[in-house]
Amino acid sequence: MALQAKPVAVTLQDLKDGIHTRTNLQTAGNIPFETLQQAFGPDSLGILIVKDVPQEFPKLRHQALSYASYLGNLPKDELDKLENAAAKYLTGWSLGKETLKDGQVDTFKGSYYANCAFYVNPTLECAAPTPEFSPETFPEYLSPNIWPPESVLPGFKPAVTDLCRLIIDTAVLVARACDRYAEQEITGYPKGYLEHVVSTSNTTKARLLHYYPQQAAGTDDGEDDWCATHLDHGCLTGLTSAMFIDEQAADPTVPVTADKPSSTLPPLDELAASPDPSAGLYIKSRTGETVQVKIPRDCIAFQTGEALERITAGRFKAVPHFVRGVRASVSNGKIARNTLAVFTQPNLGEEVDIDQHLTFGEFARGVVSKNTVS
Repeated sequence: MALQAKPVAVTLQDLKDGIHTRTNLQTAGNIPFETLQQAFGPDSLGILIVKDVPQEFPKLRHQALSYASYLGNLPKDELDKLENAAAKYLTGWSLGKETLKDGQVDTFKGSYYANCAFYVNPTLECAAPTPEFSPETFPEYLSPNIWPPESVLPGFKPAVTDLCRLIIDTAVLVARACDRYAEQEITGYPKGYLEHVVSTSNTTKARLLHYYPQQAAGTDDGEDDWCATHLDHGCLTGLTSAMFIDEQAADPTVPVTADKPSSTLPPLDELAASPDPSAGLYIKSRTGETVQVKIPRDCIAFQTGEALERITAGRFKAVPHFVRGVRASVSNGKIARNTLAVFTQPNLGEEVDIDQHLTFGEFARGVVSKNTVS
């Protein structure tokens, strides 16, 4: 079993407080620069836990992650309507469309991508086109959201968007702290750049994940069979803790009502803890060691991505990571794992490499072109 690592943690209030100088030590908010280096720097695990988040977070998390099970258990014909092959499934639903290591098709998890342009403009359902990027040339970022109809999955859209807004609000504060560090440490770093990127982005994406219960006859081979080791290519990835559900005890099928559909579906019962201690998030440390990181249920975690590494000229490093679901030998066809990741990213025309004048659109297109979709 991999070692467990304790990630660096700060409070939301520490992020909100203004910049101070304490005994000649510069801080970002109430966060010493040393803390940011420990969380995101070259020798770090590339993850920061934010504690004491808004009191509505636990309810929003429980509601949205319950919908991952409801969504994943919709009839196939309804799920097929939520697919967008032209966008390489980076908008809407997919299952069995992603390849893992050795060309293995991923049938373990269902994925639902939502564009979070609504954060800056409620009328937007995808990134705004630019002279260089259009829906025809870059559908991965310029295809509108495909929300399940209210008649099929009532309450899904507000459950997802409300949680995403809270996570992005928190990401803005983390970005502000990173800016204060970068302004001191990087010559020519534009003041407030990362906060501007995160707070004004119309390219940020959310990914709601449903790791299906696996049958006991399944294989438990391979440490990263559930989500191959990878780097996120955005700036800061906001993560909820995983929600584990016994889908035989808590029925994830959408209730059928005789009259008009409900405005929201009831949250599903969450297990007190994972029945499989090996399930969860794993990070490849800077020394090549694999460690498991657990996110507390009432906290939000933020991981570094490749765009942040470029923006900070390597002061903060992207982190290789992977996910394991509940092993088949433990799940016995019952236990699902649900989570939400929010990838905060620059607008398509904004630079992620100031020296090379590389825009995020150019960078993201290169990353997307390497993805293999079945």
